[in-house]
Amino acid sequence: MEAKPFLQEIQLKRDMVPSFDAYPFHIPAIRNLSSLKFHRDVTFIIGENGSGKSTLVEAIALHMGFSIEGGSKNAQFQTHNNSSQLFNYLTGIKSYKKPTDYFFLRAESFYNVATYMENVYENDKGTFARQYGVKSLHECSHGESFMATLTNRLTGNGLYIFDEPEAALSPNRQMAALSLINTLVNENSQFIIATHSPILLAYPGATIYQLDDSGIKQVRYEETEHYMVTKHFLNNYTEMTRILFGE
Repeated sequence: MEAKPFLQEIQLKRDMVPSFDAYPFHIPAIRNLSSLKFHRDVTFIIGENGSGKSTLVEAIALHMGFSIEGGSKNAQFQTHNNSSQLFNYLTGIKSYKKPTDYFFLRAESFYNVATYMENVYENDKGTFARQYGVKSLHECSHGESFMATLTNRLTGNGLYIFDEPEAALSPNRQMAALSLINTLVNENSQFIIATHSPILLAYPGATIYQLDDSGIKQVRYEETEHYMVTKHFLNNYTEMTRILFGE
């Protein structure tokens, strides 16, 4: 039996759900969810805005013991409490072996995580600098702080959950992040990533789950809207801009 994937599967305890007409259980992808199996290396969760992908990834992270705003498992804080209750209705199937590193990276709340971590290490700035590779995440751009975290804080043999990491990254940085993800996979790590990025989605061999009005289905990279729309736009950008501008 292999150690990976650390998190093998999550299941929705459907018989315990109070109502499939209430949020977030009324979302088609959640309403039709029974179980979701994860790739040993990289699993992507994709879908249009409102499809439930961030809700699902957040619930998986909370089920695994992370704070709603992200960070390591030790970063137990919150500046708001607007999570759904989905995580209370999940059960997980895990490996016999635990990862040695954990991190939940959320684009929308990473500023709060950076503030929390700098406050924790206020009297030990040397340790902070060794962990993150910079003296202050707030003295970096959003993208630079993301890359500092990916490059320095994530140590391998880890379970890493990302929610739209591309929000802070240029295309070049997305490619750099893709390379770093592969390095960490080769260091025995597992990733679960919600994304809109066709660059990140290109990771070879990854499992891709698409959330839409029909539920959740596994798709190939070339079948994703992210790939098809981006490819069509770039190959026909002059025509596409005329259409979009109503000319």
